[in-house]
Amino acid sequence: MAAPNAPQPRLPHAAPALLLLLTALATTLACQQLWTHDDTFPGDALRLLQDVAPSHAQPCHLQEPPFFPDTLLHNNLRPHQAAATALRILQNLFHTLGTNSTRQHWHSQPRNDLLNKLQHYIHHLERCLPDNATLFKGPCNPLLTINKYFRDIQLFLHAHNHSACAWEHVRLEARTSLQHLHNLTRTMRR
Repeated sequence: MAAPNAPQPRLPHAAPALLLLLTALATTLACQQLWTHDDTFPGDALRLLQDVAPSHAQPCHLQEPPFFPDTLLHNNLRPHQAAATALRILQNLFHTLGTNSTRQHWHSQPRNDLLNKLQHYIHHLERCLPDNATLFKGPCNPLLTINKYFRDIQLFLHAHNHSACAWEHVRLEARTSLQHLHNLTRTMRR
């Protein structure tokens, strides 16, 4: 045990700043590597989304289905904003596709694989993003638009009693969301 009067080693004054800089660099590299390491994510998820559909699924025409918001398709986002947007889409997809009512309409193994893949990327994005409350300012916040879109999907499913037809439409909307994620990943790599 050290003597109580023994001098303690001191860190130089620049050490806290250096530590913050290294943490930020590690965070940036983690986000960068997330998408460069596994460029197959959107493609794999799209394939799994196709595999969950029953072979007898037929297009159906329901009243007032939600559609992916056009405002999200044409946004000029910075890489961290694109990552926050991707995270929100993934979280909402996981929540929507993970409900028990999909089990009766979709093949279980591809559904479980898809949910595992979504959860994997959610986990990595959560670790590499700063607090997203400061990422967007003003009325054109894409995170609010995403939340409204997925809330509309929940209302649509409820209005149609979570029918197979309604889930087929949601599956097609999830496909559009995953295609948008592909565009967001390109923005994140800048």
